[in-house]
Amino acid sequence: MRLSGALLGLLLSTSLSAATVPALGELELLAEHPLEGLSGCHLSGLARCGDEWLAVSDREDDRLYRLQQQGEVWQAQAETFNAPPPPTSSLPWGLRARTWAAGLLRGGNLDFEGLSCDSAGNRYLLSEAHAAVLQISPSGSADWLKLPTTLVRQARASGMLLHHNALLEGLAIEPNGERLWLAAERGRRGLLVLHRLNGSWRCTGGCVLLSEAGQQPSLVEPGVSLPVDFSDLHLFNGQLFSLERGAHRICRRNPNDGQAEKCWSFAAAALTEARRYPQPYGAAEALWLDDSSAWVGLDNDGKARGDGESRPLLWQFAAPKDGWSAP
Repeated sequence: MRLSGALLGLLLSTSLSAATVPALGELELLAEHPLEGLSGCHLSGLARCGDEWLAVSDREDDRLYRLQQQGEVWQAQAETFNAPPPPTSSLPWGLRARTWAAGLLRGGNLDFEGLSCDSAGNRYLLSEAHAAVLQISPSGSADWLKLPTTLVRQARASGMLLHHNALLEGLAIEPNGERLWLAAERGRRGLLVLHRLNGSWRCTGGCVLLSEAGQQPSLVEPGVSLPVDFSDLHLFNGQLFSLERGAHRICRRNPNDGQAEKCWSFAAAALTEARRYPQPYGAAEALWLDDSSAWVGLDNDGKARGDGESRPLLWQFAAPKDGWSAP
């Protein structure tokens, strides 16, 4: 059963109270693709690098997955790499200790939560656990970017990166590899930016673009309030897009100040009884855009949704009729 139009409209309009945006449209679901071969059902990052679809899991520290399009069901094939020990984290000892313990229990000490690539074929993986970015070259060698220590300090001074499992959650990089955006997940959520100058990553004019708090009603469980969040970022045609899991939407944001310009909802497709998962915040963790589509990856944590499907999924939504860049 689908949500009635009136009820869905009420839920959507209410969910915008924490972060007002100029407009909201509903995206049309074109297809959904179950993924086979992705260990543990944990899809935390997605990218199309050249002609290849790539994915990453937050429970595995030594591999990417190449996604092979085979009709409705896509097959994931592992591509392994050797990550050197992560750099010393600027996060406080208490957060690092909790992250270390969580990694022992569930797997994935590096906790990769984002994936992007530049025009030279380098892949970038965001480690939430260590607030660090791993670069994998086209040849397969892996090295950590030397990020400035002021990045975490400025983020924490703005109220971000204060809580366990609510740290950095998404990244996007310019095709030329000169500018890098990072998203702080929640409580407070925010956007950070770094510039590469003379081969070094720096906070030019400050790292923090946006820091905001707020609550939004769960679209899944009436009466439940959730913090506003970011679950991934993507840069498309020079514009920054955020995936917002709790609100079931994608927003276009100004890459220079992080302010929302326009948002599109995918709640109508996500909240049918057949597609609902047994948690209040949704499962959308990964985002990629092209001219014709938005691709949203779901990390279902091994849980079955309403129709019994328990594999990780990739949703393909049609781009808005006027495109992603329209005013």
